[in-house]
Amino acid sequence: MSNDPHDTPGSVFKMADRVQTQKDSVVSRTLIKKEKGTVTLFAFDKENALSEHTAPFDALAFVLDGECRITIDGAPHGVRAGEAVILPANRPHAVKAVTAFKMLLIMIRS
Repeated sequence: MSNDPHDTPGSVFKMADRVQTQKDSVVSRTLIKKEKGTVTLFAFDKENALSEHTAPFDALAFVLDGECRITIDGAPHGVRAGEAVILPANRPHAVKAVTAFKMLLIMIRS
């Protein structure tokens, strides 16, 4: 566990402040990692991306700040702050920053 007091269970924090955008990068920070699922924050600089891939579990991508394009099975979806999209298990998807943006990804393993 880190020395950050916000990493203590029961503490209150502002989600978007828990990860910072870095120039020309995609940054991630895992908040919870358990056998049944993970909660991870991502910060993308403008134009950065995660290439197309699949995952064996459903995930919920919730955009905290900025705007991105999430492509699922070849269909692009513009997603902005306050919006979310479900990434279905075993279907190809990719993420690209339209602006610098931050995203909370919740993956549930079943």
